[in-house]
Amino acid sequence: MYISKPMYMNGRILKGIGGFYYVDTPQGTIECKARGKFRKTIGKPIVGDLVELEVQSDGTGYLLEIQSRKNSLIRPAVANLDLVVVVATEAPPKTEPFLIDKVIAIAENKGIEPCVVLNKSDLASNDSLYEIYQQVGIPVFRISAKTGTGVEELRTYLNGKAAAFAGNSGVGKSSLLNCLIPDFGAETGLISDRIGRGKHTTRHVELVPYAGGYIADTPGFSSFDTEQMDLVLREDLQYAFREFEPYLMQCQFTGCAHVKEKGCAVLAAVEAGKISRSRHDSYVKLYESVKDLKEWKLGREGKR
Repeated sequence: MYISKPMYMNGRILKGIGGFYYVDTPQGTIECKARGKFRKTIGKPIVGDLVELEVQSDGTGYLLEIQSRKNSLIRPAVANLDLVVVVATEAPPKTEPFLIDKVIAIAENKGIEPCVVLNKSDLASNDSLYEIYQQVGIPVFRISAKTGTGVEELRTYLNGKAAAFAGNSGVGKSSLLNCLIPDFGAETGLISDRIGRGKHTTRHVELVPYAGGYIADTPGFSSFDTEQMDLVLREDLQYAFREFEPYLMQCQFTGCAHVKEKGCAVLAAVEAGKISRSRHDSYVKLYESVKDLKEWKLGREGKR
Protein backbone atom coordinates (compact mmCIF):
# COMPACT_ATOMS: atom_id res chain seq x y z
CA MET A 1 0.00 0.00 0.00
CA TYR A 2 1.36 3.46 -0.93
CA ILE A 3 -0.02 6.74 0.36
CA SER A 4 1.35 10.22 -0.31
CA LYS A 5 0.99 11.56 3.23
CA PRO A 6 0.25 10.22 6.72
CA MET A 7 -3.35 9.22 7.33
CA TYR A 8 -5.25 8.17 10.43
CA MET A 9 -7.50 5.17 10.88
CA ASN A 10 -8.80 2.72 13.45
CA GLY A 11 -8.16 -1.00 13.66
CA ARG A 12 -7.74 -4.06 15.87
CA ILE A 13 -4.41 -5.62 16.85
CA LEU A 14 -4.14 -9.11 15.39
CA LYS A 15 -0.67 -9.94 16.67
CA GLY A 16 2.18 -8.34 18.57
CA ILE A 17 5.79 -9.52 18.63
CA GLY A 18 9.21 -7.95 19.03
CA GLY A 19 7.84 -4.43 19.41
CA PHE A 20 5.79 -4.68 16.21
CA TYR A 21 1.99 -4.80 16.10
CA TYR A 22 -0.04 -6.07 13.16
CA VAL A 23 -3.34 -4.22 12.92
CA ASP A 24 -6.44 -5.21 10.96
CA THR A 25 -7.77 -2.08 9.22
CA PRO A 26 -10.08 -1.23 6.30
CA GLN A 27 -6.87 -0.95 4.25
CA GLY A 28 -5.62 -4.41 5.20
CA THR A 29 -3.09 -5.54 7.80
CA ILE A 30 -0.62 -2.80 8.73
CA GLU A 31 2.66 -3.27 10.60
CA CYS A 32 2.96 -0.70 13.38
CA LYS A 33 5.20 0.41 16.20
CA ALA A 34 3.86 1.99 19.38
CA ARG A 35 4.20 5.75 19.72
CA GLY A 36 1.68 6.55 22.45
CA LYS A 37 2.51 6.66 26.17
CA PHE A 38 0.24 3.72 26.93
CA ARG A 39 1.96 2.49 30.07
CA LYS A 40 0.75 5.56 31.95
CA THR A 41 -2.84 4.94 30.88
CA ILE A 42 -4.16 1.58 29.72
CA GLY A 43 -0.87 -0.34 29.69
CA LYS A 44 1.06 -2.18 27.00
CA PRO A 45 -0.91 -2.87 23.79
CA ILE A 46 -2.18 -6.45 23.56
CA VAL A 47 -3.87 -8.58 20.93
CA GLY A 48 -7.51 -7.59 20.45
CA ASP A 49 -6.98 -3.95 21.39
CA LEU A 50 -8.94 -1.43 19.34
CA VAL A 51 -6.47 1.27 18.36
CA GLU A 52 -6.01 4.50 16.45
CA LEU A 53 -2.98 4.55 14.19
CA GLU A 54 -1.10 6.87 11.90
CA VAL A 55 -0.11 5.29 8.59
CA GLN A 56 3.05 6.56 6.92
CA SER A 57 3.78 6.96 3.23
CA ASP A 58 5.61 3.61 3.14
CA GLY A 59 2.53 1.75 4.39
CA THR A 60 3.76 1.16 7.93
CA GLY A 61 2.18 2.83 10.93
CA TYR A 62 2.36 4.00 14.53
CA LEU A 63 -0.10 3.23 17.29
CA LEU A 64 -1.35 6.50 18.76
CA GLU A 65 -4.14 5.51 21.11
CA ILE A 66 -5.75 2.43 22.63
CA GLN A 67 -9.49 2.56 23.17
CA SER A 68 -10.92 1.46 26.51
CA ARG A 69 -11.13 -2.32 26.81
CA LYS A 70 -14.49 -3.91 27.49
CA ASN A 71 -12.59 -6.87 28.96
CA SER A 72 -9.16 -8.48 28.93
CA LEU A 73 -7.40 -11.64 30.02
CA ILE A 74 -3.92 -11.69 31.53
CA ARG A 75 -3.02 -15.22 30.43
CA PRO A 76 -3.41 -15.46 27.48
CA ALA A 77 -3.10 -11.69 26.95
CA VAL A 78 -6.05 -10.76 24.76
CA ALA A 79 -8.69 -8.02 24.92
CA ASN A 80 -12.22 -7.28 23.78
CA LEU A 81 -13.51 -10.82 23.50
CA ASP A 82 -17.17 -11.61 22.94
CA LEU A 83 -16.86 -15.34 23.65
CA VAL A 84 -14.70 -17.92 25.36
CA VAL A 85 -15.43 -21.26 23.71
CA VAL A 86 -14.58 -24.32 25.80
CA VAL A 87 -14.04 -27.39 23.63
CA ALA A 88 -14.67 -30.63 25.54
CA THR A 89 -15.78 -34.21 24.99
CA GLU A 90 -17.00 -37.32 26.76
CA ALA A 91 -15.05 -39.49 24.33
CA PRO A 92 -11.52 -40.45 25.40
CA PRO A 93 -9.73 -38.47 26.69
CA LYS A 94 -12.84 -37.35 28.59
CA THR A 95 -12.83 -33.74 29.78
CA GLU A 96 -13.25 -33.26 33.51
CA PRO A 97 -16.11 -30.86 34.30
CA PHE A 98 -13.84 -28.96 36.69
CA LEU A 99 -11.63 -27.85 33.81
CA ILE A 100 -14.66 -26.62 31.90
CA ASP A 101 -16.03 -24.82 34.94
CA LYS A 102 -12.76 -23.05 35.71
CA VAL A 103 -12.61 -21.53 32.24
CA ILE A 104 -16.30 -20.60 32.44
CA ALA A 105 -15.75 -18.93 35.82
CA ILE A 106 -12.87 -16.87 34.40
CA ALA A 107 -15.02 -15.81 31.45
CA GLU A 108 -18.02 -14.92 33.65
CA ASN A 109 -15.79 -12.93 35.99
CA LYS A 110 -14.42 -10.93 33.06
CA GLY A 111 -17.84 -10.28 31.55
CA ILE A 112 -17.19 -12.56 28.56
CA GLU A 113 -19.94 -14.90 27.38
CA PRO A 114 -18.93 -18.56 27.80
CA CYS A 115 -19.89 -21.27 25.35
CA VAL A 116 -19.32 -25.04 25.52
CA VAL A 117 -18.66 -27.08 22.39
CA LEU A 118 -18.86 -30.86 22.86
CA ASN A 119 -16.78 -32.46 20.13
CA LYS A 120 -16.52 -36.09 18.98
CA SER A 121 -20.27 -36.60 19.11
CA ASP A 122 -19.75 -39.35 16.53
CA LEU A 123 -17.90 -41.31 19.26
CA ALA A 124 -19.87 -40.36 22.40
CA SER A 125 -23.31 -38.90 23.05
CA ASN A 126 -21.98 -36.10 25.29
CA ASP A 127 -25.39 -36.21 26.99
CA SER A 128 -24.07 -35.81 30.54
CA LEU A 129 -22.07 -32.65 29.87
CA TYR A 130 -24.77 -31.30 27.56
CA GLU A 131 -27.42 -31.51 30.26
CA ILE A 132 -25.20 -29.81 32.86
CA TYR A 133 -24.58 -26.69 30.77
CA GLN A 134 -27.98 -26.54 29.13
CA GLN A 135 -29.51 -26.45 32.61
CA VAL A 136 -27.22 -23.54 33.54
CA GLY A 137 -28.24 -21.57 30.45
CA ILE A 138 -24.79 -21.58 28.88
CA PRO A 139 -24.86 -22.05 25.09
CA VAL A 140 -23.76 -25.62 24.34
CA PHE A 141 -23.26 -27.37 21.00
CA ARG A 142 -22.80 -31.05 20.19
CA ILE A 143 -20.63 -31.42 17.10
CA SER A 144 -18.22 -33.67 15.28
CA ALA A 145 -15.28 -31.96 13.64
CA LYS A 146 -14.59 -35.27 11.87
CA THR A 147 -18.01 -35.69 10.22
CA GLY A 148 -19.06 -32.03 10.19
CA THR A 149 -22.21 -32.67 12.25
CA GLY A 150 -23.31 -29.50 14.06
CA VAL A 151 -20.46 -27.37 12.72
CA GLU A 152 -22.71 -25.09 10.64
CA GLU A 153 -24.83 -24.28 13.69
CA LEU A 154 -21.67 -23.31 15.58
CA ARG A 155 -20.42 -21.34 12.60
CA THR A 156 -23.62 -19.29 12.57
CA TYR A 157 -23.33 -18.66 16.32
CA LEU A 158 -19.75 -17.39 15.95
CA ASN A 159 -20.65 -14.98 13.15
CA GLY A 160 -19.48 -11.44 13.95
CA LYS A 161 -17.98 -12.36 17.34
CA ALA A 162 -14.42 -12.31 18.67
CA ALA A 163 -13.92 -15.74 20.23
CA ALA A 164 -11.06 -17.47 22.06
CA PHE A 165 -11.02 -21.27 22.09
CA ALA A 166 -9.85 -23.38 25.03
CA GLY A 167 -9.54 -27.13 25.19
CA ASN A 168 -7.47 -29.86 26.79
CA SER A 169 -5.21 -32.04 24.69
CA GLY A 170 -7.04 -34.64 22.63
CA VAL A 171 -10.50 -33.04 22.44
CA GLY A 172 -10.02 -32.03 18.81
CA LYS A 173 -9.70 -28.27 19.21
CA SER A 174 -7.22 -27.99 16.33
CA SER A 175 -9.42 -30.17 14.11
CA LEU A 176 -12.41 -27.98 14.92
CA LEU A 177 -10.53 -24.76 14.15
CA ASN A 178 -9.33 -26.21 10.86
CA CYS A 179 -12.92 -27.23 10.12
CA LEU A 180 -14.09 -23.66 10.70
CA ILE A 181 -11.11 -22.06 8.94
CA PRO A 182 -9.38 -24.40 6.47
CA ASP A 183 -5.66 -24.54 7.21
CA PHE A 184 -6.14 -22.55 10.41
CA GLY A 185 -2.61 -23.40 11.53
CA ALA A 186 -1.25 -22.06 8.28
CA GLU A 187 -3.31 -18.89 8.64
CA THR A 188 -1.79 -18.16 12.04
CA GLY A 189 1.68 -18.52 10.53
CA LEU A 190 1.21 -16.05 7.68
CA ILE A 191 2.33 -12.96 9.57
CA SER A 192 5.23 -14.85 11.12
CA ASP A 193 6.43 -15.94 7.67
CA ARG A 194 6.04 -12.43 6.33
CA ILE A 195 8.26 -10.90 9.02
CA GLY A 196 10.69 -13.82 9.04
CA ARG A 197 10.58 -14.57 12.73
CA GLY A 198 10.27 -18.35 12.49
CA LYS A 199 7.84 -20.93 13.76
CA HIS A 200 8.43 -20.16 17.43
CA THR A 201 6.13 -17.17 17.04
CA THR A 202 3.13 -19.51 17.02
CA ARG A 203 3.38 -19.50 20.83
CA HIS A 204 2.01 -15.96 20.76
CA VAL A 205 -1.67 -15.09 20.76
CA GLU A 206 -3.04 -14.15 17.37
CA LEU A 207 -6.46 -13.16 16.03
CA VAL A 208 -7.58 -14.62 12.71
CA PRO A 209 -10.42 -12.74 10.93
CA TYR A 210 -13.44 -15.01 10.58
CA ALA A 211 -17.06 -14.51 9.46
CA GLY A 212 -17.21 -10.83 10.36
CA GLY A 213 -15.41 -11.47 13.66
CA TYR A 214 -12.23 -13.13 14.87
CA ILE A 215 -11.01 -16.42 16.26
CA ALA A 216 -8.11 -16.21 18.70
CA ASP A 217 -5.29 -18.69 18.42
CA THR A 218 -4.35 -18.85 22.09
CA PRO A 219 -1.65 -21.47 22.75
CA GLY A 220 -1.69 -20.74 26.48
CA PHE A 221 -5.34 -21.78 26.58
CA SER A 222 -4.89 -25.04 24.73
CA SER A 223 -3.61 -27.22 27.52
CA PHE A 224 -5.92 -26.00 30.31
CA ASP A 225 -2.82 -24.95 32.25
CA THR A 226 -4.94 -23.81 35.17
CA GLU A 227 -1.99 -22.45 37.12
CA GLN A 228 -1.28 -19.97 34.33
CA MET A 229 -4.85 -18.79 33.79
CA ASP A 230 -6.44 -15.74 35.34
CA LEU A 231 -7.72 -16.39 38.86
CA VAL A 232 -11.03 -15.33 40.39
CA LEU A 233 -10.97 -13.86 43.89
CA ARG A 234 -12.91 -15.66 46.62
CA GLU A 235 -15.46 -12.87 47.02
CA ASP A 236 -16.11 -12.76 43.25
CA LEU A 237 -16.33 -16.51 42.69
CA GLN A 238 -19.97 -16.94 43.73
CA TYR A 239 -20.99 -14.51 40.95
CA ALA A 240 -19.02 -16.52 38.37
CA PHE A 241 -21.54 -19.37 38.74
CA ARG A 242 -24.65 -17.78 37.25
CA GLU A 243 -27.06 -20.39 38.61
CA PHE A 244 -26.17 -19.36 42.20
CA GLU A 245 -27.58 -15.86 41.72
CA PRO A 246 -31.22 -16.51 42.74
CA TYR A 247 -30.06 -17.98 46.07
CA LEU A 248 -27.25 -15.68 47.16
CA MET A 249 -29.46 -13.38 49.24
CA GLN A 250 -31.35 -16.27 50.84
CA CYS A 251 -28.54 -17.78 52.94
CA GLN A 252 -29.09 -17.69 56.70
CA PHE A 253 -25.80 -15.98 57.46
CA THR A 254 -24.06 -13.01 55.82
CA GLY A 255 -20.77 -13.89 54.17
CA CYS A 256 -21.78 -17.49 53.47
CA ALA A 257 -19.12 -19.28 51.44
CA HIS A 258 -21.64 -21.80 50.01
CA VAL A 259 -19.28 -24.66 50.81
CA LYS A 260 -20.67 -26.43 53.89
CA GLU A 261 -22.36 -23.71 55.98
CA LYS A 262 -25.57 -24.24 57.91
CA GLY A 263 -28.55 -22.48 56.36
CA CYS A 264 -26.91 -22.06 52.94
CA ALA A 265 -29.54 -21.58 50.24
CA VAL A 266 -27.12 -22.61 47.50
CA LEU A 267 -26.46 -25.96 49.20
CA ALA A 268 -30.19 -26.43 49.62
CA ALA A 269 -30.65 -25.82 45.89
CA VAL A 270 -27.98 -28.43 45.15
CA GLU A 271 -29.79 -30.98 47.33
CA ALA A 272 -33.07 -30.13 45.58
CA GLY A 273 -31.50 -30.70 42.15
CA LYS A 274 -31.88 -27.06 41.14
CA ILE A 275 -28.10 -26.63 40.90
CA SER A 276 -25.90 -29.30 39.34
CA ARG A 277 -23.83 -31.14 41.95
CA SER A 278 -21.01 -31.30 39.41
CA ARG A 279 -20.99 -27.52 39.08
CA HIS A 280 -21.08 -27.03 42.85
CA ASP A 281 -18.20 -29.49 43.27
CA SER A 282 -16.20 -27.35 40.84
CA TYR A 283 -17.11 -24.23 42.80
CA VAL A 284 -15.88 -25.79 46.06
CA LYS A 285 -12.61 -26.88 44.46
CA LEU A 286 -12.05 -23.41 43.04
CA TYR A 287 -13.00 -21.78 46.33
CA GLU A 288 -10.48 -23.89 48.24
CA SER A 289 -7.76 -22.94 45.75
CA VAL A 290 -8.32 -19.18 46.10
CA LYS A 291 -9.72 -18.71 49.62
CA ASP A 292 -6.39 -17.38 50.92
CA LEU A 293 -5.51 -15.45 47.76
CA LYS A 294 -5.07 -11.69 48.10
CA GLU A 295 -5.88 -9.24 45.32
CA TRP A 296 -2.35 -7.86 45.12
CA LYS A 297 -1.11 -11.31 44.09
CA LEU A 298 -3.18 -11.40 40.95
CA GLY A 299 -1.24 -8.92 38.85
CA ARG A 300 -4.36 -6.89 38.29
CA GLU A 301 -2.99 -5.09 35.24
CA GLY A 302 -5.14 -7.34 33.08
CA LYS A 303 -8.33 -6.05 34.68
CA ARG A 304 -8.18 -2.48 33.45
